[in-house]
Amino acid sequence: MRKNIVKVELGKICNYSKGKKPKVLTKEYSEKTPFPYVNIKAFEHGVFDEYTDGDKCNLCEDGDLLMVWDGARAGFTGKAKKGAVGSTLMKIEAKEGIEKNYLFYFLLSLYKKLNTNPRGVGIPHVEPSLLWTSELIIRSIQEQRAIVQKIENLFALLDKGIADLKTAQEQLKIYRQAVLKKAFEGEFTNNVKENELPEGWKWVKLKEVITNVEYGTSSKSSNSGSVPVLRMGNIKNGTIDWNDLKFTDDIREINQFKLKYNDVLFNRTNSPEHVGKTAIYKSNRDAIFAGYLIRINYLHEKINPDFLTYYLNSHHAKQYGNLVKSFGVNQSNINGAKLKTYPLPLPRSLSEQHTIVREIESRLSVCDKVEQSISESLEKAEALRQSILKNAFEGKLLSQEEITKCRQEADYEPASVLMERIRKENKHGK
Repeated sequence: MRKNIVKVELGKICNYSKGKKPKVLTKEYSEKTPFPYVNIKAFEHGVFDEYTDGDKCNLCEDGDLLMVWDGARAGFTGKAKKGAVGSTLMKIEAKEGIEKNYLFYFLLSLYKKLNTNPRGVGIPHVEPSLLWTSELIIRSIQEQRAIVQKIENLFALLDKGIADLKTAQEQLKIYRQAVLKKAFEGEFTNNVKENELPEGWKWVKLKEVITNVEYGTSSKSSNSGSVPVLRMGNIKNGTIDWNDLKFTDDIREINQFKLKYNDVLFNRTNSPEHVGKTAIYKSNRDAIFAGYLIRINYLHEKINPDFLTYYLNSHHAKQYGNLVKSFGVNQSNINGAKLKTYPLPLPRSLSEQHTIVREIESRLSVCDKVEQSISESLEKAEALRQSILKNAFEGKLLSQEEITKCRQEADYEPASVLMERIRKENKHGK
């Protein structure tokens, strides 16, 4: 009896071969080493920085399907650029009668399952039995192509929506900086002239409104412990992000570096675009801070800590930071001495600083809500992508009318016939 759909294990409808580390590997392209080596960097970002002669390599062509086999992204599938398959990748090829992109999207749908159920300890690996015994529904080549087309149309709409959301995110960043620019030019409390400070304001150096700056702990932190150690990644949008924490149980360090409510933390070392980001600590939770951060011990009678935090995150402060920062390998640094030289527009009184902070927060609170909504929408978009793939391989994406149209094509071949041919090929080792 001919069947229009057949459920089959993945390993029976594809060929697969692991990548290899070449004996000859160089940083330069030449006539002797003309094959780009498709390592993880090349595979994920299209950046080729190694080449080989191709001898005893597993070669791939543009568009071949590769899966990350080892590492944090184990189980992720993408399309290759022509070259030699890297040792941490697996090449997967669909057998005749299986649409390559049908296989590709099925492999994409397996990513979460494979990535969260790795094999071994240390460096994670794809669990082979979990992958190759995964079952998918095989349909006629016409239905496979129709499903691929439907997926790609839906993904195109989804990608357009995601692009619009990311554009809105960038616009919010511009809006935040516009709010801070107006605030520190005095527009929220004064009638000001362009490029002039309001009457009674003055430029001071940061050292005039602080007692000292204090570097955090240089000791190695742990994955567990009684007290969190805040690091540069925990500073986001002027506040503390309590995700991805490290910890300590060292009582001496806890006493020395314990944070107090309204402490201001400055990120002294980071990538060039992130060095200098600043956050205010508004929590009663015990925590200390790591060595890449500086605690700014300010004079309470001279400066409002929120005013200081907002200013150090402003475009004007970042411009000054760009002038004084030093550069290392992929990182920049602004030490405590340079931090003390930051120019700061100081209003007439603490009362005026409080007013400016309230005006900033009334505007940015709206911005925060919009940004939260965008973040939630982006998460939903990714969930929707997975839902599209799930529906595709559960037979729920095509309408009955679309399926009927596929089965009326002149060269239509039921899935059972297609699979019988593949079984014969497998038997003969093809």
